[in-house]
Amino acid sequence: MKKLIVFTLLAFCFSCKQTEDTSSEKTKVSLTEVTEVKNDIERLEPPHWWTGFKNTKLQLLVKHPNIAKATPSIANSNIKIENIQKGESSNYLFIDLDIAEAQVGKFNIEFKLENNTTLTQTYELKERTKAADDYIGFNSSDAIYLITPDRFANAKPENDVFKNMNETTIDRTDHYARHGGDIKGITEHLDYIEDLGFTAIWSCPLLTNDMKQSSYHGYAITDYYQVDPRFGTFEEYKELANKADERGIKLIMDQVANHCGLEHWWMKDLPFNDWVNYQKDFENGEKTTFSNHRRTSNQDNYASQSDQKGMTDGWFVKTMPDLNQRNPYMANYSIQNSIWWIESLGLSGIRQDTYPYPDKEFMSKWAGAIMTEYPKFSIVGEEWSYNPLLIGYWQTSANNKDGYESNLKSTMDFAMQRKTVEALNEEESWDKGLVKIYEGLANDFHYATPKDVMIFPDNHDMSRIFTQLKGDIVNTKMALSYLLTLPRIPQVYYGTEILMNDFAKPGDHGLIRTDFPGGWQGDSTNAFTGEGLTAEQKDMQSYLKKLLNFRKNSKVIHEGKTVHFAPFLGTYFLFRTLGDQTVVHIINKNEQPIMIDLKRYAEMNLKAKTLTNVITGEQFMWNDDIKLKEKGSIILTTK
Repeated sequence: MKKLIVFTLLAFCFSCKQTEDTSSEKTKVSLTEVTEVKNDIERLEPPHWWTGFKNTKLQLLVKHPNIAKATPSIANSNIKIENIQKGESSNYLFIDLDIAEAQVGKFNIEFKLENNTTLTQTYELKERTKAADDYIGFNSSDAIYLITPDRFANAKPENDVFKNMNETTIDRTDHYARHGGDIKGITEHLDYIEDLGFTAIWSCPLLTNDMKQSSYHGYAITDYYQVDPRFGTFEEYKELANKADERGIKLIMDQVANHCGLEHWWMKDLPFNDWVNYQKDFENGEKTTFSNHRRTSNQDNYASQSDQKGMTDGWFVKTMPDLNQRNPYMANYSIQNSIWWIESLGLSGIRQDTYPYPDKEFMSKWAGAIMTEYPKFSIVGEEWSYNPLLIGYWQTSANNKDGYESNLKSTMDFAMQRKTVEALNEEESWDKGLVKIYEGLANDFHYATPKDVMIFPDNHDMSRIFTQLKGDIVNTKMALSYLLTLPRIPQVYYGTEILMNDFAKPGDHGLIRTDFPGGWQGDSTNAFTGEGLTAEQKDMQSYLKKLLNFRKNSKVIHEGKTVHFAPFLGTYFLFRTLGDQTVVHIINKNEQPIMIDLKRYAEMNLKAKTLTNVITGEQFMWNDDIKLKEKGSIILTTK
């Protein structure tokens, strides 16, 4: 009898286990095995999401005629609808989900309408392909190549024009028209970028800019989840990321949180009455209120409310509506969009455009949300200011007096960029010339981590460095060598290596973003191969290549201590030291040979050591003096 009871209990337990397993399996089937994918809804964003984030909340934007009158439901018990918010336009719903218990796979969201009909949208939760710690951001060991994609290389002429878009012409003679460069053009020249010594690529935005004119630059986005078809496809963007990663090249995405393009799909039907700033004026056809661009109002203790509002709420230009991140749904949309692209492409960083212009409390939350999910990631914000106090304010751990914490790892060093140009263009005197970079670098005491600040000779919004330095090749080399040996993250704009310039019309944005020679079939000059380049261009290309490849493998530059000495007799000495290695950077502005007493630098302990010239390979014994034969820069290393 006891045996029978035991057997019966075992059989019952086995039956219960089977029932439990089958029930669990049914839950999986209901999530992962949608028999027919449904797409009844006009637009649902994000288009898909992932499980495994620290933040298990997901907010869906639903756009469909009269969808605000529908009641959404999800049959799967592991996905909870926490809140449903109707838009002030009846064509929007916002659905808050908790996906903490959700499994990978597809599930249906049903929208029951007033007439008892039902719309169904299939949604997918994907499995993350990389761990959070595997998203390694850019840092001081990197050198970044900045590209304006429309002007770099046209590998697929067949995607130049789409007749269903607002701008349907290609004209390489017009600096403000589209020229046809694309994603494939970058991918096909990764070998060139790698060979030069760059370890990261920052491309200007590649998302859809369906504007009526000047849509080439990418900063007037009209769809935040779509690659502009004239640049290529999502798959080609992903291919660029993967092939760059195979070469150890990081990919940085240029994003724009402050504004969208006037032709953005939501500008025809805005979800809320405060989705963009000065929305009533826009909807009434009244004159646009522009930003006053008074960026100091973000930090100014004395700033008036009107100045602060004028800075944050004003439109950047009339074709770029200013997004209102104080609307919580807009804020969530922007944060989720950034995370979606990081996860989709396996990005190593974000460059955030016009960083001081959006609501600064939102920008702290935006950066914080990203860094929470990707602790080793990097974000750089554009703060176009020549005041280090303002630049440093935006860097994480800045210990600002107002208590503001940006969560932003890096910001852009416009101050040091300007000082470098002034130092090389000015005649030497007590308060001009090289003293500008000496005192400029001394401002590093203000930065929380100077080596995480991004430095650059120029970029897509300012005159080319060769133009800024008045066509002086020696000065251009001095600027590049100096910036590449600083405790910074350096960024170089495409074409700097071949002395591209905007002499014809200095500061003209279209000219600054000139086509890279060789990027188009039939180009008479090809900078990728060297065909047709002048001797000066080839020399600069070789110079930068040697310098970048030296820097790539020099931990002393990535992480070393920095010591510099006040300018002396038209010269400036900067030292980087780490362990038993020292790199010496010497700038000499003297046109005639000059002898410099090296005892002045005795504290660097280089006496009787042999150093090698990074560019020429010549060796030099560091003793009592050095003869500088000509104007220029010298980079020496003990290894």
